Amino acid sequence: MTTHSTTVRSTFNHLSFPSPDAPATAAFFEHFLGFSVAAFGHSRIVKKDQLDIVIEDGRDRDCTWPRNFHVGVEVATRADLERIHADMLAADIRMETELITHVRGSRFFCWMPGGVMLEVNTREDAAVEFRGTFASQRG
Repeated sequence: MTTHSTTVRSTFNHLSFPSPDAPATAAFFEHFLGFSVAAFGHSRIVKKDQLDIVIEDGRDRDCTWPRNFHVGVEVATRADLERIHADMLAADIRMETELITHVRGSRFFCWMPGGVMLEVNTREDAAVEFRGTFASQRG
């Protein structure tokens, strides 16, 4: 890999992916995760904190994802994680896993409308040796 002599500061700007049902995918983000939603033609833009996600209108293309592709969001506490998991189960959201206790923080995986897998995790209960590796755990 070539290293350039000029370093340019950059920040994460957005994530964009197609969905065969962009309105349903956006409504999922709004209902379960508190994102705001804006229509952009048949596409949707969902926003929360400093994250923008463009959910492209994918009705005209194949939106099949590799099995392990997923979007991840972090919640503050294990209690928040358990509440969201229970809310999704009550809404018959298709789960890929149950709640998982993991050294990098508890989590679960589910399927959003449109066929994209979502990971919801918390770093609250991550092992001490991993906490410094997450921006949310740095002081």
